[in-house]
Amino acid sequence: MSAVAATGVWGRTEQQDFRSRVRGTLLGAAVGDALGAPVAGMGLAEIRAAHGGEGLTEPVAAHGRRGAVTAATQLALFTVDGLIRAQVRRDTGAWHPPTDLHRAYRRWAATQRDWGPDERRTEDGWLAREEWLYARRAPSRACLTGLADDRMGTLDVPKNPGERGPEAAARSAPFGLLVGWEPQLVLQLAVECAVQTHGHPDAYLAAGAHGLLVHGLARGESLDGAIQRCLALLGARPGHQAVTDGLRHALGAVRQGLPNAARVEELTGDGAAPGALAAAVYCALVGEDIRHGLRLAVNHGGPSAAVGALCGALLGALHGETELPPGWLTELEGRATVLELADDFAMEMTQGPALHSPAGAAPGWLARYPRA
Repeated sequence: MSAVAATGVWGRTEQQDFRSRVRGTLLGAAVGDALGAPVAGMGLAEIRAAHGGEGLTEPVAAHGRRGAVTAATQLALFTVDGLIRAQVRRDTGAWHPPTDLHRAYRRWAATQRDWGPDERRTEDGWLAREEWLYARRAPSRACLTGLADDRMGTLDVPKNPGERGPEAAARSAPFGLLVGWEPQLVLQLAVECAVQTHGHPDAYLAAGAHGLLVHGLARGESLDGAIQRCLALLGARPGHQAVTDGLRHALGAVRQGLPNAARVEELTGDGAAPGALAAAVYCALVGEDIRHGLRLAVNHGGPSAAVGALCGALLGALHGETELPPGWLTELEGRATVLELADDFAMEMTQGPALHSPAGAAPGWLARYPRA
């Protein structure tokens, strides 16, 4: 994958592998989110009292149905939409992906206040017309307030500068799927988009770190290798200490015996972004398979849905879609939408010049991802 990223030449095998990793990343994050949603906000003792001594081992109902996702998955999908739109709008000579992501997040914000899609707003594209997305699924206050107006947060003037929560990190896996980008650029874009809602370094650097980890995995690196690269790049960023300490703590915890809920809960700490990321990385490292890793990721007193989403994205990027639990995918809310968007992203990144250029574009593609 790294050779493809460097040359821009995609063979059939490379395209299929990339598509599988894109699908795996987005589906894995959604499955982890949905698994953790029913126990979000519960302590470990509460989880075990409700679901047995081993805690939650299979998906159960939340928000009125099994497989329901939270705002983390909604925002991750709009992140993908924004990344595609940025590529398409580049044909016009305008190239500022954070602005395109901000517009995408504002389209998500509209789903949180409107009753349903407005078919007259053709400039919104197809994703904003998906009716199932018009549901409030525990969106954080930081996401709602950060996207409540047209002003875009920046590194110089971030939105919610004291916000340390894991929500920006939980939507940041798609940045890592920009496999043709250099790692430092992936980090920069993820950070610039995180500060649109989460302005504390603990939050926006955790978002950048998560994007970097997915980037390494999507390019075929091992998780250990991706972590080491991430630590090296983060070390040059002011305010990195909590995130890098968390990642090192996760690596150290792997050597401390069999994985258990107490160790995961210790890593989550106060539930802020660095701890949630550390716990997710630990669960991805020690999980015997994806089921085991995700069960570890949600059975604790921390932010279960966020850790589940972060861990699921890592495991999906590492293994591809075929290793995800089929039974868990069957009931996943919005699965068809996730797959359609994943395939569009893979198509854009591997065959974009055939779909659009400054000279012209396929009308169907522009209807899905307008340049406006």
